[in-house]
Parts: sequence; C-alpha cells; structure tokens
Amino acid sequence: MEQLLVYVGTVTFAVTGALAAVRKRFDLVGVLILAAVTAVGGGSIRDVVAGIIPPASLLDETLLWVVFSAGLAVFLLHRFVPTGRTLYAFDTISLGLFAALGAQRGIEVGFGFWGTVFAGAISGVGGGVIRDVLSGEVPGVMYRSGDLYASAAAIGAATLYLLHGIEPTVALLTGAGLTIAIRIGSRLAGLRLPVPRTET
Repeated sequence: MEQLLVYVGTVTFAVTGALAAVRKRFDLVGVLILAAVTAVGGGSIRDVVAGIIPPASLLDETLLWVVFSAGLAVFLLHRFVPTGRTLYAFDTISLGLFAALGAQRGIEVGFGFWGTVFAGAISGVGGGVIRDVLSGEVPGVMYRSGDLYASAAAIGAATLYLLHGIEPTVALLTGAGLTIAIRIGSRLAGLRLPVPRTET
C-alpha cells in the first residue's frame, strides 16, 4: 500500500508541476523539468533531513520514468484539461499523501513528535515550493489565502504520529485524508491564517 501511495503522490505532483509550466508557456524541456522537480523535490528534502542519501526517489528508475511520462502526457494533452481546477485537485491529493508519507519516514528514522511533523510538512509542501519558485511565483505556502496548506500538512502529519501505533495503513490513510479534508474544507469556508497588520 505504501509503495502505491508513493507512486500516486509522485505522479499527481508531477502533473501539478507540468500544468504550472504549461500555464507559464514553458517549452517541452521546461515542462518536463518542472514536473520532475515538483514530483521528487519534497520527498528528496525529507530524505536528506532524515539522513537518507541519496534520496529514495532518485534510485527508483521506474518511478522516474512514470514522472517523465506524466509530464509528457500533460504537455501533449493539456488542451483537454481545465488547468486551474485540475491543478488544485492534484496539488491537494499530493499534499495529503506526501504529508503522511513524510511523517511515516520521520517515525521510521526515530524522530519524535515535532521532527515527524516537520518531516511530513516539508515533504508535503517542498515540491510545491520548488514549483512556484521555478515558475516565477512567490511560493503559495508563504501567503496563501482562502485555504490552509502547510498547516493542513502539519496537522495530517501530527495525526499520523499519534496513530502510528495502530495498523500502519490505517494511520497513513487517516493522516493523508485529514490533510486533504482540511485543505478542501478551509477553502470552502474561506479560512486563512492571520497576517500582520501594516501601516498603509
């Protein structure tokens, strides 16, 4: 189950990277690069933090070919996809899956509560941050309004930590599902984190 979730999360993040590149009118190489770094970026940062070098995703040739194929498919078929809604949906799924998988990796290497939350959060948002920077945008995690993003990933990771003594698959799915539910629910409710008041 874990390996399946890794593939689903990686592919969905690859799609978000490719869609962001298409919106910026990148060429084929640009689309493939943004798909790849978005797909493996967060997980690679997580693995480095956890002392796993080289990162596991870079050793999985099958996974890298799947990422390449996903990027190429988006480049060829993007005209048939409603980009904005698809980007949000895939980004939300990826956020949930990688937050849970990152938290699980933190537990596996012996992190405590806060280390596990950090591993989950950085795994969930890392690829999106790299995607935003390379596409010339301020990373949405810094200012995102209308929904919860990094905080949703952190809550999902914390939940997995609290449940990790039970069946691992249940803990994984619960952590991922809660992250996804918080992000979607906060968007529907128009929730946002407070920002500093400044003089105009």
